[in-house]
Formats: sequence, structure tokens, C-alpha cells
Amino acid sequence: MGTKAQVERKLLCLFILAILLCSLALGSVTVHSSEPEVRIPENNPVKLSCAYSGFSSPRVEWKFDQGDTTRLVCYNNKITVPPSKPTVNIPSSATIGNRAVLTCSEQDGSPPSEYTWFKDGIVMPTNPKSTRAFSNSSYVLNPTTGELVFDPLSASDTGEYSCEARNGYGTPMTSNAVRMEAVERNVGVIVAAVLVTLILLGILVFGIWFAYSRGHFDRTKKGTSSKKVIYSQPSARSEGEFKQTSSFLV
Repeated sequence: MGTKAQVERKLLCLFILAILLCSLALGSVTVHSSEPEVRIPENNPVKLSCAYSGFSSPRVEWKFDQGDTTRLVCYNNKITVPPSKPTVNIPSSATIGNRAVLTCSEQDGSPPSEYTWFKDGIVMPTNPKSTRAFSNSSYVLNPTTGELVFDPLSASDTGEYSCEARNGYGTPMTSNAVRMEAVERNVGVIVAAVLVTLILLGILVFGIWFAYSRGHFDRTKKGTSSKKVIYSQPSARSEGEFKQTSSFLV
């Protein structure tokens, strides 16, 4: 722990008696540190010592005291850090009937945080069928990983989602709320198909109108009616003469 120049922190070594009466029966108890104040350059290792006597089975905690704020930093030989504000990954829209995955995580908590999900400000139970408010939903919620999976997504799953991270140390932290819309299947494809169909119909109507306005259909009819076909029967001739069986004139 430190600032940009030098680290100067006061650590309070707090001990809680497991069996108070037994400890007092042993005589006087003492708790002291050989170095009440520690000065160390930033990013350097530091060793803090605390001695005690007269306790039967003490619970040892190290706390960080800064102004009016006291935070637990070490318990049971493990560093503890309260959770930071979690970040969420929530799709703005998802298709009804498909699988939708929502995630929540934070990196600072020690021990690792567990996560609780909220929909429209209401706590989501691990089993959706256990409460009436979520009985129409099908999801799996993992408090350890912070993952919330809808499979399949239903129309009732539309709403604002947020999550809370807590690890038993410090204040639980809540993410920003994000709204997810459950939309009908293939709505976008249907809309696109309708638009394309309307455009093609418009082009076809325009083409027919343009052809009529230029007189293409009238000229075609006139050209067809002006053609004549004349057919003549062959005339009787002698055997030595050339025989023409039929003739056509267009």
C-alpha cells in the first residue's frame, strides 16, 4: 500500500478473543508492535510484525485504518480486499427461443466474490421455478462465475438487469443496470424481405408505365395487323409444263 511519493500508513492489529473468560483467567493480555509506524518506498516489500500474549485461541486480523474508514486487509493469513464495482456484458436484444448469455465480473475482491443477479430491481433466485415472478423463465445462474444463461429466451425475459458482487469484506458493489429486449424470431429477415418485394414491384410498375408512355405497346399492335398472307391454289397444267403446287405472298 502506498502513494506516489512515500507510503505512510498506520495499521491497527486487532485481536478478538475466542473464549474471553478463559483468556482473562490466564492473567494479563498484551498486544504490541515493534514498529508502530512504517515508512517504505512505493513498490517495495514490507514486513509488519505484531506480538501478543495471554490469549488461548485468538482470531488475528489486520486492518487498514485511514481517516474514518477501516478495512479488513488480512484474516487467517490471507489478504482480503473488498470487491470493486462489477462490469456486466448484457446484449441489448436477443431472439426469443435462442440462447442468451449474460456475464458479471470484478477483479479486485479477495477472496473471490460471489454474484447475485437482479431483474428490474428484484433478486433473481438460483431456481427460477421457486418463485412466481420468474416461473415463466428458463435460466441457469452461477453465483461463483457470475454467468446467467437463458436457454431458451422467452418474451417475459425483457427487462433491466444488474448484478451485485460480495465476498464478505467491505460493502457489496452493484453494477450499472442494462436493458435487454427479447425480440421475435427472424423479425429482421421478414422486414427486409418485405422491403425488397416492394422495391421490385415499384420497378415493375414503373417499367410498364414507361413502355406505355413511349407507345411501345401501340406500335407492336400496328405492326402485327399490317401483315397479310395470300395463298393461291395451283392451276391445272399439262404434263410437260412446270408444276407449282402453291404460293404464299406476305
